[in-house]
Amino acid sequence: MREGAAPGEAGAAIELEMPSASAGGTGQSPPRADGPAKVAGLAGYPADRIPADALWAFAVFTDQPHARLRHLDLAPAEQSPGVVAVLGSADVPCNEYGLTKFDQPVFVGLDHTGRSPVPCDVSRWEADHLALIVAESLPQARAAAAAIEVEWEPLPVVADLDAALAPDATLVHPYEGIGSNLYESMRTRKGDLDAGWAAAAVTVEATYEVPYQEHAYLQPEAGTSWVDAEGIVNVEIAGQWVHEDREQIAHALGLPEERIRVRYPAIGGAFGGREDTSMQIILALAARRLAERGIDRPVAMQWSREESIVGHHKRHRGRIWARWGADRDGRITAAQAEAWLDAGAYNYTSNKVMGNLHLGLGGPYELPNAAIDTHVVYTNATPGGAFRGFGAPQAAFAVECQVNRLAEALGMDPIDIRRINTLREGSPSIAHTPMPAGVTMPEVIEACARAAAQPADPENAALFSPFVSLPAWTPALRRGRGFACAFKNVGFSFGFPERCEATIVLHGEPDDGVPASVELAHAGADVGQGAHTAFLQMAAEATGVDPSRVVGRFSDTGTSGDSGSASASRLTWMAGNSILGAAEEAEKAWREGARPAIGHFRFTPPPTTELDPETGEGTPNFTYGYVAQHVELTVDIDTGHIRIDRVISANDVGRAINPRFVVGQIEGAVAQAHGHVLSEHLRSRDGRLLNPRFSTYLIPGIGDIPVTTESVVLELADPLGPFGARGMAEMGVIPYAPAVAAALADATGVWMDDFPLTPERVWAALQAAGVNG
Repeated sequence: MREGAAPGEAGAAIELEMPSASAGGTGQSPPRADGPAKVAGLAGYPADRIPADALWAFAVFTDQPHARLRHLDLAPAEQSPGVVAVLGSADVPCNEYGLTKFDQPVFVGLDHTGRSPVPCDVSRWEADHLALIVAESLPQARAAAAAIEVEWEPLPVVADLDAALAPDATLVHPYEGIGSNLYESMRTRKGDLDAGWAAAAVTVEATYEVPYQEHAYLQPEAGTSWVDAEGIVNVEIAGQWVHEDREQIAHALGLPEERIRVRYPAIGGAFGGREDTSMQIILALAARRLAERGIDRPVAMQWSREESIVGHHKRHRGRIWARWGADRDGRITAAQAEAWLDAGAYNYTSNKVMGNLHLGLGGPYELPNAAIDTHVVYTNATPGGAFRGFGAPQAAFAVECQVNRLAEALGMDPIDIRRINTLREGSPSIAHTPMPAGVTMPEVIEACARAAAQPADPENAALFSPFVSLPAWTPALRRGRGFACAFKNVGFSFGFPERCEATIVLHGEPDDGVPASVELAHAGADVGQGAHTAFLQMAAEATGVDPSRVVGRFSDTGTSGDSGSASASRLTWMAGNSILGAAEEAEKAWREGARPAIGHFRFTPPPTTELDPETGEGTPNFTYGYVAQHVELTVDIDTGHIRIDRVISANDVGRAINPRFVVGQIEGAVAQAHGHVLSEHLRSRDGRLLNPRFSTYLIPGIGDIPVTTESVVLELADPLGPFGARGMAEMGVIPYAPAVAAALADATGVWMDDFPLTPERVWAALQAAGVNG
């Protein structure tokens, strides 16, 4: 790995190349191109690349879940030791932002100039920004915050869904004129629901509660901004889509996008947590305002872990009511559901997550008769937003528990009921239209079932020795097995513009028959998943050049076209298609004698559409990924403690571009879902997070994750995927919660309709059901 120039120097791009000449193309597992630098501690993350002469910025949170600003005086902070500038709402040309909806002010303030339709005098979230203090040091900036004079008028706190949906609820966003905190909905009506209930031999009904989850990435928020000699505002930060970050910054600063440059150095995890803006806009604003004052110094920010947890969105909490019916043969005859997502104080991507949840509430099944309603609701709680799975895990918890309960009521094997009902090639989707070609849910179910019928395979498993948390044997131990499956879109949905650009340059002499080397420029973000190495592998195979002679320049709006986001399990699928197109264009130029030969390509997949607002009919996605999981657990009914003994995760990946990375993604997804289901309990009261630190929000360590995780990798080519590849990074998190819930029910006879399944909550549920050791 070769890092480019330090912040403040033009052209600071990250370059990567394969570490050895033995590196392979697609289907092989060469080492990560960024591996040596990361292992040696030389990789530059945003906090590592802050220059010595940087000024430090501190974002002052309002600390008010719901209050109206009555008085604000920033002057005392400006006069504090070491302070260079204090910025607020009056300093922002357009005081609004939002990834899919401009409903959030950059700063809460008293400046009412009409530059934004979003009223900025109300704090709707404890982490709304009140001011940005720029000082010579971070301690000086923090100390100056205490000098700000501020007065608030408390407003009723809309703490949760119940408060938000109450008949007399205070409106979180009254200016929107919708008269309710429920601000968007989706509806599906398919077939004849009454006929479906009449045909049902059994019905099951439950209300499920799904909890928050914190992203808990290793690297908390940090970044640097500066204005270069050409007057370009540069921002170096970690994110998931450099061009979207640039667009958000340009909108708020009132600048053309070409006056903004965003680049990502090494990124220490994301999982959707970096999809929305955190400090990008305020960093850029600070650098620009200081430059206008003749201060030519970079501005840096770095949040503490607590600030990071409080200050960015979470996986949505929500509520799902479901009623399903099946006939005596196990065929599902009717499915009805209504779901509510707690969007928190601002939309972020909640309206898009709602779409995924809505589709997921049909599950990977053929449903002849269905009625599904899904809603997003404003509260004064922490915003919900993108998180690995993007609404599908919440849907799968309800759907797969319903299917497992139907199987129990019918006395059927839970795998058999799925064999009968699963989507197949050509099946009608819940959106009425046929599924996109390449449906492999039946094959994935069978692969998982076959693996579950065999003893654990140590050569195909990640084996760990967990902490000794259960006795070797006691009458209180119960064992159970659970099964669940799921599908999820690959790529953006519902008509959202989808595209991905790549540039390939072939180098060589005029008489060379083949290129001597290849340059790849691509904006796609590597958030730890190994995307850039996969890009280099695909570029090598597409051009026929040895991978050791391919160099990549990545994640920089100054060097690459728009890649779209590192989200929706789309990046390998979209980037691979863009790389194939760019290679073809470069090869044409090469054959025509151009040296260097340049090829640029913008890939656009088949179009998608929004759903009909009454029926839910449409073409929401162009392809999907498929997953099934089997879980074996042991539970101590005297304490409620659960140990996961074995997990089998079967994923169809179409083609494994780098098989080692694929297995790593599966194992990582299982570990992340494991924490969500068993230990991660993020608590909120009256709009405030109560445990924003890792001492009380318990993510699993190496001794807490499943004893055995087996990855079953299927390579059933996606008809549209590059080299046949299919997006898969999110799939492993989706069915885990219902598989664990089913295994717990198998062991104890008790179904739990919410999680995390912490020992005290499991013990209380077992006691209530009369289960005793």
